[in-house]
Amino acid sequence: MEEFTIQKRSEDFAIRVIRAYSVLSNRRFDDAGKVLAKQFLRSGTSIGANCAEAVYAQSRNDFISKYSIALKEASETKYWINIMIKSELVSEHKFSLMREEAEIIIKILASTIKTLKS
Repeated sequence: MEEFTIQKRSEDFAIRVIRAYSVLSNRRFDDAGKVLAKQFLRSGTSIGANCAEAVYAQSRNDFISKYSIALKEASETKYWINIMIKSELVSEHKFSLMREEAEIIIKILASTIKTLKS
């Protein structure tokens, strides 16, 4: 059985973000909707990129730095999901699971960073 690491979890999340963005980009949004969707895509895929970089960190501080950036990106992604839901660009029903997964990723990263700093 494959181990479910934060790297795998954030990669799977990035795939979900890309698929959601593909659906969103086919809709006719005004400029605000397009910008929100792109911000969501950028931050949602950046989480996994930073977790992947952390695997080859040059030091403990570098590792913590990469996870800290991933944490910020996860928090930003959750923010964009909330904004898209509240502005009714997306349905809460369709994006609630993605928001929950972002929250789980945030908790994992925050806990890992806290442990590494102590």
